[in-house]
Amino acid sequence: MITNFFHSNRVMFRYNHLHKISPADPPSSKYFVAYPHHYNFILDEPNRCWQESPFLVLMIPVAPHNREARDTIRNTWGKEVSVLGRVVSHYFLLGLSKEEDDTELLKEQESQRHHDILQSNFLDSYNNLTIKTMVMFEWLDSHCPNTSYAMKIDSDMFLNVRNLVDMLSTARQNLYMTGLVARGAAVLRDHNSKWFLPVSAFSESTYPPYAMGLGYVFSLDLAKKILEASKHVKAIYIEDVYVGLCMRHLGIAPTDPPHGATLFTNPL
Repeated sequence: MITNFFHSNRVMFRYNHLHKISPADPPSSKYFVAYPHHYNFILDEPNRCWQESPFLVLMIPVAPHNREARDTIRNTWGKEVSVLGRVVSHYFLLGLSKEEDDTELLKEQESQRHHDILQSNFLDSYNNLTIKTMVMFEWLDSHCPNTSYAMKIDSDMFLNVRNLVDMLSTARQNLYMTGLVARGAAVLRDHNSKWFLPVSAFSESTYPPYAMGLGYVFSLDLAKKILEASKHVKAIYIEDVYVGLCMRHLGIAPTDPPHGATLFTNPL
């Protein structure tokens, strides 16, 4: 399927670490994650979003070692900073890995050069993607008061920024989320599945509607609302489903993109 916005270019991930990971105690069950919790930023851009007041912020979760993916994005769709008269900015969101190595200095140098890295002290792993996503909402809520929209987009996607900005120029500006919406998705009870959840962790047989995690767009006011909902919804490890659970708690449904605006192609 041809897309107006982005297509996949799968890349391999690795991880690194030189800082204490928080929290020290693991969650009570491997199907839940330690959130809410106070996570700290090791590498940050505390003033940039305030100063730039972008129309759209692109938040890109990426593994700490994956410099190749970051540079690829910087040299392609991440270069676009003014689109259709609108300011667009991007940030890479990183956690930490279990093993210490000598790449932290290189990452600090990368941060100083590009000013687009946000690194927090949670373990960067597949099972902690929910933490990564919630830390993203925290950062946006506290750092981007004049921004209209943000997009969470995986680092192995290629984004057509112009088409996205054009779509958002006529989109709803409050309590809005759009992407590839999964509806009526079955909860997988097969122990061999990557997304297995037992009845003890989630008793319903289907998930509420949710925007699939490879990429979704939302109005910035929704960040605070989702953070509020997270205080009442236990955080499962499947991050896009968890955002959908928070949305259901709020009584807000994600929407399909405007007619004719498809988001994804098949992976390359």
